[in-house]
Amino acid sequence: MTRSGSTSDRPIALEPVGKDNWAAILALELLPEQQEYVASNAESLAEAEQDDEAIARAVVSAGRVVGFLMYSAPKDDDEAIIYRFMIDRREQGKGFGRAAVAKALEEIAKRGHVRRVLICYEQENEAARRLYAGFGFVEQGPDEDDEMIAVLELGG
Repeated sequence: MTRSGSTSDRPIALEPVGKDNWAAILALELLPEQQEYVASNAESLAEAEQDDEAIARAVVSAGRVVGFLMYSAPKDDDEAIIYRFMIDRREQGKGFGRAAVAKALEEIAKRGHVRRVLICYEQENEAARRLYAGFGFVEQGPDEDDEMIAVLELGG
């Protein structure tokens, strides 16, 4: 099945968060029914400023910010965790989510020390479940906050 507006002709990039994209990240929106699934970008950016291990990225296509993600990959640990991820409601269904996860996994793998990537999501978030399963993430069960934890073992 082919989707119109596929990203094949519009590759995405993950860019560090800074003054040039801060406002655009804050302007991103989720669909109303998705808002319970992820913290607001304002909360996430505030958290990133306080947490030295947080790696915040703008998801950019054709010079426009279309999403946001945040992960950590401490040097003293062989695990990374993607703990924030969203694509703007106006940009969903265009392949940006899949492309962004692929870029994030590529970026994490290049760090060299990471052997496994964890991701967490609300158990009722079927779109997230399908997306991550498509990359080979395997559900491990809920955490203490009742969010599903899924793990991807990186090759090598």
